[in-house]
Parts: sequence; structure tokens; C-alpha cells
Amino acid sequence: MSRPGRLRRAVAATAAFVVLGTTAACTTVVDGDAQRVGADAAQKGQVDTSDFEGLLTECQILPAADIAEAVGGGSAERGFNGAICRWVVVGGGVTDVTLAWYEWGDFNLEKQTAQRLGFTTENIQVNSLAGFTQRDPARPQVCGVTAKSPGRGTLTWWVEPHAAGSDACASAIALMELVLNRAN
Repeated sequence: MSRPGRLRRAVAATAAFVVLGTTAACTTVVDGDAQRVGADAAQKGQVDTSDFEGLLTECQILPAADIAEAVGGGSAERGFNGAICRWVVVGGGVTDVTLAWYEWGDFNLEKQTAQRLGFTTENIQVNSLAGFTQRDPARPQVCGVTAKSPGRGTLTWWVEPHAAGSDACASAIALMELVLNRAN
């Protein structure tokens, strides 16, 4: 056999040995049958939501009429709720409104993230709680306001008018004030 042929075989054998040795070193045998986390015969297909405080109630934190009034509209229609809540406000134009409440959110991390995304931020106080505004220079008509939640975590309101003219930050601050007033 030629020298290049032997070299290729030696390299291939070494590679196979490394792969087999690594695979064997990284495997573990566990007794029993695989089951979905939280699954048992009594709860088949059910999720115990008692561990989630206020599951989906954050979208009901303010009445739709209050949201509409805070952004200068006539009515607000909730379009999505889940990890975040969204409304479309109509009357005097169309405005998208979003609420995000992160029960375990970190205020400083939220601000650092906004700055890393290139948003301009400004420190504010909302009902004696630390907060900040955030704006994307590419979309200056949009404004977000984040504040520490009175209990824990962070609250963020985003206001995005579809037409120029209204002050999105003033609307987002007004929404934050309404929520924090309810919490006190």
C-alpha cells in the first residue's frame, strides 16, 4: 500500500476512535420510561397553572376605555394577550399599544438592553418609582416607558401612533401612571 493511502487510513481510524470514545463518554443510562415533565395519570394533557400568579390577568390591568383615553382615542380593542398584551386604539387616528409585565424582570437589564439596541433612553420618575423612556431613532414617533413594578419585576408600555402629531411618550407615561395608581 502506498504511503498516502496508509496515512489516510490511519487518520480515518483515529477519527473513528475519537468519535466513538467521545460518544461513549457522554452517554448515560437511566432506568424507567420517558415521560413529559409534570405528566401523570390524573393530569393527562392538563397543566397546573396554580404556580403562575395572575396568568393572563395582566391584560386586564386597565379597562379598554382608560387605555383609549390615555392615548387620545375613542376606543381600544384588545388584539392579543399572552406574554405581552396588545390593543389597537381608534378615534383621532390609529395607535398600537403594547404592555409587557415581566414578573421577574430586572429594571437595569431592561435599560441596558434598550441601549444596546441603539434606543435613546431618559430617566424619569413615575409615581415616585424609577422609570425610563426609550425611543428607536429609526422610528421617533414610537415611545416605550419602563418602570419598576410596585411588587416585583418591570412594566413596559409601548405606544405607536400611525400618524404624526401625538406625543407617544406622554401617552405611555399616562398609561404607566394609571397602572401604578391602581397598584397603590
